[in-house]
Amino acid sequence: MEKDNIKKPELLAPAGNWTMLNAAIEAGANAVYFGVKSLNMRAAANNFDLPDLPGIVAHCKEHNVKTHLTLNTIVFEEELDELDKIVHAASDAGIDMIICWDMAVIQKCVEYNMPFCISTQASSSNSATVKFYERLGAKRVVLARECTLDKIKEIKSKSNVEIETFVHGAMCIAVSGRCFMSHEVFGKSANRGECLQPCRREYQIIDSDEKFELTLGKDYVLSPKDLCTIDILDKLIEAGIDSFKIEGRKRSPEYIANVVSTYRKAIDLYFENKLDDETKKEFVEKLGKVYNRGFSSGFYIGKPGSESYAKIYGSIATTRKEYIGKVLNYYKKSGVASIRIEAGELKTGDPIYIIGSTTGVVELTIDKMMQEENELCAAPKGNDITILCEERVRQYDKVYKIVSSVS
Repeated sequence: MEKDNIKKPELLAPAGNWTMLNAAIEAGANAVYFGVKSLNMRAAANNFDLPDLPGIVAHCKEHNVKTHLTLNTIVFEEELDELDKIVHAASDAGIDMIICWDMAVIQKCVEYNMPFCISTQASSSNSATVKFYERLGAKRVVLARECTLDKIKEIKSKSNVEIETFVHGAMCIAVSGRCFMSHEVFGKSANRGECLQPCRREYQIIDSDEKFELTLGKDYVLSPKDLCTIDILDKLIEAGIDSFKIEGRKRSPEYIANVVSTYRKAIDLYFENKLDDETKKEFVEKLGKVYNRGFSSGFYIGKPGSESYAKIYGSIATTRKEYIGKVLNYYKKSGVASIRIEAGELKTGDPIYIIGSTTGVVELTIDKMMQEENELCAAPKGNDITILCEERVRQYDKVYKIVSSVS
């Protein structure tokens, strides 16, 4: 297909705090989405405070990155004043778009002339629904995760608003995430951003008459694998989807850095005619190094079968991080970082993360370690060392060793 006729999609990344925000920006995101302390679907994420919005917008504009604020829970009567306060603040701060689906939020966005995007929580899965939101003033619609690629193409061809879809991250067994299980078991509503994900766990079934028990832990039929679309990314681009969304506001900064940078490279390579099968395989292996429950293409190529369920509880990431120490200083002219080892041991050849709220995430491999004039092969706890580090890091950034999770 002729690449000149295809629009490069926006890459939209999650941010739960400043560290994740800067990790997303440095990794190549075109836009970021985040919430404030209330009325968003990730109540357990760190989230930002309302007074942070002007600073976030200014920082993102400096890096040519757009800002999307999530106001995507249902809204109760007693929260209408809070809603007005948030939308007003978002408008004043210059937020590019609000993600929502409750009609009260939509009405408030119209009142403040605030661009808005319909959240996946609305389960928009046909062109008539998309056109309805278009008439209300929506600039963009996040389609239901249950839409196949063929249906997305059809909906896109029949509407004039931008279409956004998820390309990577956690999936839910419920329709577009609308589930009552967490509320029933723990009193924490998924529809209010409080889901504790009881669906991911192992369960026992007890026969009331015979009293025998069965443990449901082999197939985890309530726990889907994570979405990963690297293998079909070229098809998604060619479908004309306007924005590729990565899920993960509760994930780690290194997760954001890894996933966003991988999709950034994949999108760019597609337009350079270099996204081949071997590169896709390498990208999937890279994505497997950070938190995941296994990978699935979701509904894009048809209804997922039994192979789309997770096989264990929790992550199957091939690597994990171990705290090593902190940055004491960074010498910009020489590209050298001074590090204090506060735990474990660091050796030449070890891969590390350096993570900080302004730095984001820097990943590198230790080629050489120096202590004053002496070159070291290993540095145990209590040592201060210097290493080469081309990317700028900052005092008090934390240093982690990347180790294998595979036994």
